[in-house]
Amino acid sequence: MLAIEHLTHVYSNGTRALDDVHLTVDKGMFGLLGPNGAGKSTLMRSIATLQTPTSGSIRFGDIDVIAEPEKLRATLGYLPQDFGVYPRVSAHDMLDHMAVLKGVANAADRRQTVEALLHQVNLWDVRKKALAGFSGGMRQRFGIAQALIGDPQLIIVDEPTAGLDPEERNRFLNLLAEIGENVVVILSTHIVEDVADLCPQMAVLAGGKILLKGAPSDLMHALDGKVWRKTIGKDELEAHRAAHEVISTRLFAGRTVIHVLADGRPGDGFEPASGGLEDVYFSTLSTSRRAA
Repeated sequence: MLAIEHLTHVYSNGTRALDDVHLTVDKGMFGLLGPNGAGKSTLMRSIATLQTPTSGSIRFGDIDVIAEPEKLRATLGYLPQDFGVYPRVSAHDMLDHMAVLKGVANAADRRQTVEALLHQVNLWDVRKKALAGFSGGMRQRFGIAQALIGDPQLIIVDEPTAGLDPEERNRFLNLLAEIGENVVVILSTHIVEDVADLCPQMAVLAGGKILLKGAPSDLMHALDGKVWRKTIGKDELEAHRAAHEVISTRLFAGRTVIHVLADGRPGDGFEPASGGLEDVYFSTLSTSRRAA
């Protein structure tokens, strides 16, 4: 189990990226949702021992992550938002090199590890291909392969599906779901569907604070009967913003579809919306912005 308490990080320019974060993550997939600039990457980097937070504590099982970073690194797999590789090196040779860096010294053990990972992430047929020729999805699957070296018990993936086409996204998410059956996997993203599809537990982070946490199904159920939908003209949007708590808008066939948060029907033309995880996310952000 990963336990985070009173975690705060203030950068040298005064930016408070994390503000008294409390979070408990058990084995399985955990989704961390938040907009760009919410503090997600700062939190992931702090957990991954890449930076020391200003205050607070992080524990993974018996490991004090801040005091004993080397112990955490021995059981950590990390796929950052941007990771660099040697572009002219093949996938096989790069994984072999990374296995050496992670302490797999025996050549036979290393060969077995590398070959098993290439099969697991479906890159065996392109194992001799230079990484420069990989698609975005293939690079992400390679990233997961390197993160899995050494059988880590904690895996962190930061914005892993950004920029992937639908087929590669599905392939990548299926791979994550398979991995998350036996270890702690933290999926940090701003893509609501990734969390809805994969994660039995989640939290929303914005402005450096945890605004909401729980099971997606429970959070969606809590919005039953409170989200309303209406299709309006573009020129009507500001009037509706003034009159109602509009949590999201989207264009459809030249018209604007709005979702409004209200305990009862907010007016003529409104109909109940499904109250999906996207509505949970947008209503949480809306409530936070009104309180600021």
